[in-house]
Amino acid sequence: MRSSYYLEDAATEFHVQGLELDWACVVWDGDFRHSEHGWQHWSFRGNRWQRIRSAERQRYLKNAYRVLLTRARQGMVIVVPRGDGEDPTRSCEYYDSTFEYLRSVGLQVMQ
Repeated sequence: MRSSYYLEDAATEFHVQGLELDWACVVWDGDFRHSEHGWQHWSFRGNRWQRIRSAERQRYLKNAYRVLLTRARQGMVIVVPRGDGEDPTRSCEYYDSTFEYLRSVGLQVMQ
């Protein structure tokens, strides 16, 4: 019970801040998306995505991913979900460009 071996608890950046984990699995959502114009910042409100325009909130979102991506000491798995063409809140374009960017900077892709 409650062992990390069971992967039963998800942790936000608040839960892992200050921790050093052996392994981490980070699921990348559509809130921080890479595009041909750079990183885009989004917030899911109600039933749709809304662009974050405030520089302060953009820094906060970027920092949340930084915290999550810097906890692992031995290794990390980054999961970028497949989009769903039938669900406008999970459009393929939200995830595909981020996946391609991460692959282009050298992340190894596992099938």
